[in-house]
Amino acid sequence: MGKIELIILDFIISFMWVCSGTLIKLFTYKYLGFQPKGEIIKACLLVLNMFFFAWLGKISRGGTYNPLNLLSGAISGNFTGFLFIVCVRIPTQVIGSIVAVKLILQTFPEMGRASPLKVDIHRGALTEGLLTLAIVSVSLGLTRNSPNSFFMKTWISSVSKLALHILGSDITGGIMNPASAMGWAYAQGNHLTKDHLYVYWLAPIQATLVGVWTFKLILQDPQKQEQDVAKKSKSE
Repeated sequence: MGKIELIILDFIISFMWVCSGTLIKLFTYKYLGFQPKGEIIKACLLVLNMFFFAWLGKISRGGTYNPLNLLSGAISGNFTGFLFIVCVRIPTQVIGSIVAVKLILQTFPEMGRASPLKVDIHRGALTEGLLTLAIVSVSLGLTRNSPNSFFMKTWISSVSKLALHILGSDITGGIMNPASAMGWAYAQGNHLTKDHLYVYWLAPIQATLVGVWTFKLILQDPQKQEQDVAKKSKSE
């Protein structure tokens, strides 16, 4: 798929992700309230939503809504691909999220959203970083161990994301998506504050880097290890 198509898909999918998540929460809270039944239905809808976007990513061959998904792959790629992701695709995802939030607030003014950060900046950054590290580790492990099982990969990944989101919801919102966080922060006018940049950008990016590098260090490809051993034996 060409680069222009990927850019367009990133914008559309990021836009749809923010809108769909907000509509699910609006529907469950408006018609079911905060009762246990409403929370269960919301969780089921969120899992189905993640399945839908995983399917979109598969058929679009790379379109995604989360910069961290791109970054974890870009680290292992070439420098040109890395620049394309950092300078073009991630900003496109941010723009898609901002446009979605603006449309939501125009359509549903009651959705005016307070800052999800409920603790100080250091605890918030640590929490968001650990949540991101956990989901990056899960994603890398699934890619390695179940590369061809779409249902199993998506099911485990979706349930893991939902569980981590719930764990962090009362601390940072459990967002684990800098583009989505930027969309809401931009609407509130605090997208350039130190709290937002540290907690929702710097911490998740650092956690992604640590997760990818640690995964490479601990779980290297067996074929690559054999090749390295063969090269060393030949040199000796």
